[in-house]
Amino acid sequence: MNQNNLDYLKEGLKYMGFGTNLNEELEKNVREQKPEFELQMQKPYFNSTMDYTLHFRRSDQSDMYFFNKYDATLKPDTSAEKLSQTFYINKNSGITSREAYNLLSGRSVHKELVNVEGQPYKAWLQLDMGEKDQHGNHKVKQYHENYGFDLEKTLNQYNIKELQDPEQKEQMMRYLQKGNTLQVTALQEGQAVKRFIEASPQYKTINVYDEHLKPVKRETIQQKQEATPAESVKQQASTKKAQQQDVVSEEKQEMKKSHKKGMSI
Repeated sequence: MNQNNLDYLKEGLKYMGFGTNLNEELEKNVREQKPEFELQMQKPYFNSTMDYTLHFRRSDQSDMYFFNKYDATLKPDTSAEKLSQTFYINKNSGITSREAYNLLSGRSVHKELVNVEGQPYKAWLQLDMGEKDQHGNHKVKQYHENYGFDLEKTLNQYNIKELQDPEQKEQMMRYLQKGNTLQVTALQEGQAVKRFIEASPQYKTINVYDEHLKPVKRETIQQKQEATPAESVKQQASTKKAQQQDVVSEEKQEMKKSHKKGMSI
């Protein structure tokens, strides 16, 4: 048995969010030198359950094993149907178990990827629940940096208390980029309220929910937009024009009154 390889596989399981509970079974299968094997795990998430099947395969040229992919199935406790997706692993890197849950729940995840030329890039990923490929996987939509969605600038449009603290703001950014739904304290009509938010890169905004996770209008916690210098000048000009029109109107009224008085003499 290749101990270094086993340690590397254990490190990969931990990094990908599967913890250490599978280590004993992993080591048993590696010791038996099976050509390939699978490990099963189930994890609860709020009102849902995720089933994972992890696939391992031994190299044809050596005694090294590779963790290449895992199948994830979301089973809601409601009457909603199950959703499944296969996620591929490259050198202990890829979609984590929690990110898989978020993607199958319809949310978006921000990842650093590599293109065909080997160049790294960042993009938001979202599963297309209405379309699958020839392997039965949901197609993956990507929203690159030039798509125009800036999470930080978007968050700054809202009255969210946690944004005032730089450290909390940074934690919020990381949490939302992993596709999570985040509880925040927002200001609505002068009152502090509990809200839940999540990133929505496709529409270049965020989704907002109340304390019961029911959708609410995001405008209810949005900051009032201050007029830009150009808009201020335009508004001042419009006001000045309106005032001038009022003066002219008043002068015309006075002229009419004077005219009537002249006629009556």
